[in-house]
Amino acid sequence: MTKATASRYHLRTLTDLARESAHLTAGFTADFIGRNDGLVGLSRVYGLRPRAVRPLAPAVKYQALASGAVDVIDGYSTDGLLARYDLVTLIDDRHFFPPYEAAALISPSLQQNMPGAVAALTLLSGRLDETTMRRLNRRVEVDGEDVASVARDELRSLELVGGSVSTAGAQPSAHGDSFLKYLWNRRAIILSLMLRHLMLVAIALFAAIIVAVPLGLGLERVRHAAEPTIGALGVLQTIPSIALLAFMIPLLGVGVAPALVALWLYALYPIARGTYTGVRDADPDAVEAAAALGTTPAQNLMWVRLPLAAPVIMAGIRTAAVITVGAATLAAFIGAGGLGEPIVAGLALADTRLILSGALPAAVLALAVDGILAVVERLVTPAHRRRANYTRKTTSY
Repeated sequence: MTKATASRYHLRTLTDLARESAHLTAGFTADFIGRNDGLVGLSRVYGLRPRAVRPLAPAVKYQALASGAVDVIDGYSTDGLLARYDLVTLIDDRHFFPPYEAAALISPSLQQNMPGAVAALTLLSGRLDETTMRRLNRRVEVDGEDVASVARDELRSLELVGGSVSTAGAQPSAHGDSFLKYLWNRRAIILSLMLRHLMLVAIALFAAIIVAVPLGLGLERVRHAAEPTIGALGVLQTIPSIALLAFMIPLLGVGVAPALVALWLYALYPIARGTYTGVRDADPDAVEAAAALGTTPAQNLMWVRLPLAAPVIMAGIRTAAVITVGAATLAAFIGAGGLGEPIVAGLALADTRLILSGALPAAVLALAVDGILAVVERLVTPAHRRRANYTRKTTSY
């Protein structure tokens, strides 16, 4: 908590906090709220009962505390932001928390392919205490220095790599550069992430078109089942993207597969709705004229209704594409990559530049995809409608 709050309520220990907790608003990360070694255990051992508990993302809890939105938060003793905001850490006087020690976890493939990696990591054992880690984390989280540079400096100071020890200021702060220069320096990374993002969107959107367009055409033939079916697809739109992605993890694990399935499900509704509505509401005069000429219902659908409905169908596809581009940024939370990676990393580091380096290209990509599909929509619009639209525009001018 802040020094002002600690001083106001005379708080030094967690027992003191429990005594005054009814007057305080807590802001805890979601996992801390539900864990036995978090709020659940603290309530049992100390009798901690805050006036209100607000779930906060790790990236914003320090800002919430500094702004006065909450009075107390959970944190790690190695967080660099502790020094930035000059906070007070309360004493665990009943020794509720067990010791948390950092340990390196490696994959079996690393151990097999690079056996020397284990020996290299072992050299760090016992060399990094809380004070050191807090200092290093502050250089990254507060001063905006490059992670690799900070790590290199510390390895040199520990005499684990060659070369003289560099100073903390040797690497220019990333926050000192202009934002455009920052983006330019990351152009290769951003391009790679954008291509992967576009791959996720393209596969999910193509799969949705293959399913949703025939579904919409079929529902036009059985209209009594149309609204219940499309309504069921619409329910999927009410599920938060991150929740749907999380739901896929037990079924498909993490990575690209669950992300593609989730994005595919999100894209179905606007395409199916556009297809059904466009075919159902196709120009009645043209449909009746075709029927009078002896076309079968199937011929009428394929030769008349579908071409007339093409602009509406494309409008649904454009909507689905923009939704998919936006939702795909969340795929990074389950390891699928894309432009969500810098957003996730930026949230963890409270780095606005890093967040924008993913968010802005995603916005540009959404506009580009929508623009390209707008051209396609115009191309598939029947010629007489294009001429009619052009005539209306020129007349209005």
